[in-house]
Amino acid sequence: MAHKLSSATWSPYVAGALTGVLMALSVLIAGKFFGASTSYVRSAGLIENLFSAERVQALAYFQKTLPHLDWQWMFVAGILIGSLISAVLSGTFKLQLVPDMWRSRFGGNPFKRAAVAFCGGVVAMFGARLAGG
Repeated sequence: MAHKLSSATWSPYVAGALTGVLMALSVLIAGKFFGASTSYVRSAGLIENLFSAERVQALAYFQKTLPHLDWQWMFVAGILIGSLISAVLSGTFKLQLVPDMWRSRFGGNPFKRAAVAFCGGVVAMFGARLAGG
């Protein structure tokens, strides 16, 4: 079975296997597991640093390491860029405030969608940070 980058969907088994290979290579080459939650914290620190460097340096978290762009931050940027390229190549890219699935279940209110998405992101980030990621 051949897979094309321009396919609308990929087999979850192939995608999972490729993710596993990428994880193993990350550990072998860089000696680190890849992740995303630390990049969001560092991004917030970089933005805050524009307004008050003293405040950022006073935070216990950033006393261990100042916010900076590193391989992990570039990994997150690559996820964004790669998913955009994938959606464009597969012909499934569609810019919309409220996804069709959400609209069919909960209505078309973009503010409600944004609020729920934000709350879900907070819960996911809290869990990731709690787990040390």
